[in-house]
Amino acid sequence: MSTLKKTTLALALAGATLATTAQANEVEVLHWWTSGGEARAANVLKELMEAEGYGWQDFAVAGGGGETAMTVLKSRAMSGNPPSAAQIKGPEIQEWGELGLLGDLNGVADAEGWDELLPEVVADIMRHDGKYVAVPVNVHRVNWLWANPEVLEAAGVEMPTTLDELFEAGEAIREAGFVPLAHGGQSWQDATVFESVLLGGQGSEFYQQALVELDPEALGGEQMIDALEDFKRTRELMDEGMPGRDWNVATAMVIEGVAGFQLMGDWAKGEFTAAGLTAGEDYLCAAAPGTEDAFTFNIDSLAMFRVSDDEEREAQQALARLVLEPTFQEAFNLAKGSIPARPDLDMSEFDSCAQQSLADFQRTAEEGGLVPSMAHGMAVRADIQGAIFDVVTNYFNDADMPAEEAAERMVSAAEAASF
Repeated sequence: MSTLKKTTLALALAGATLATTAQANEVEVLHWWTSGGEARAANVLKELMEAEGYGWQDFAVAGGGGETAMTVLKSRAMSGNPPSAAQIKGPEIQEWGELGLLGDLNGVADAEGWDELLPEVVADIMRHDGKYVAVPVNVHRVNWLWANPEVLEAAGVEMPTTLDELFEAGEAIREAGFVPLAHGGQSWQDATVFESVLLGGQGSEFYQQALVELDPEALGGEQMIDALEDFKRTRELMDEGMPGRDWNVATAMVIEGVAGFQLMGDWAKGEFTAAGLTAGEDYLCAAAPGTEDAFTFNIDSLAMFRVSDDEEREAQQALARLVLEPTFQEAFNLAKGSIPARPDLDMSEFDSCAQQSLADFQRTAEEGGLVPSMAHGMAVRADIQGAIFDVVTNYFNDADMPAEEAAERMVSAAEAASF
């Protein structure tokens, strides 16, 4: 939300009574966990709540990037009728907190020792003004490359570790009769590929300068031009049916052996798991080419809205507590494909991809390669993210637009959205 949008929303809410459609002792939860693996993961929390005697009113809004869900949430909030809890991420938690709409979770956080359980980089995102207002569900790694080993074997290629190797492998896969890179032509998916390609070719320091700090020199400079050119090259690896394709349909192309690779966050692993496949055997995972020393994170979280009913507030507190308990953290993340938000849990039940993800998360946090995902709402405000999305997608789909022009547009878009 821009400053103007925040002001408008605040004025709209000034005279509104904050009440939700949830009944006493019940929570209404807005989220966009709607694909097969995601829906199974969300249902775990619903069952845990019901086992403790609380009601769960599911408010699932389809759309993998969450844009539709956020539009619905803003509409509900402006009418003075937000849900009890909503899937909100990154900077937007602070935006909602500044409006005074989020509830205080410090009571349950203190009782459960969240400060000791959570890595500081995770805990800090969950706080507003020093108070917990949200609870982390998981940590996703965005910069993953997924592969079908049978397709790779048929093409005579191995998992690429650099962008050049990716393009070389892609040519061999196409010659063998497969789609090299499964993709869905939606703006957030374009941005997901873009940030992984940028990270792989230009490194985490440049990523931080360009996509987090929005440094004009980085956004419009030679490294950005190189990154954009690499990004457009990936289009040559995709098929003509990609426009509008959902991400999980693209994942199914890898599962079914139609495509060799997919660049997508580890929620894709939830689809492999739902299909009964085994990591390292039926499918392969590796850091996106060139990004083995970096970790682009995307943290799903549930923020609690301020409510007036004591029983509903009690249900919210129970929801927050259950989210971080081992039972849910393990069950949810096994189903979702992500790793637990708390690193103290036993990972023996998790597959090799998840174990690698946790080890890389801890290592990059210490070495400086841990960066927030721009494509998934962790790096910049939603309006700035949307402006970058527009540039990235327009450039990707315009064969005649030079990278230099796209870089200039990115600088202008970021500056305009910052006001």
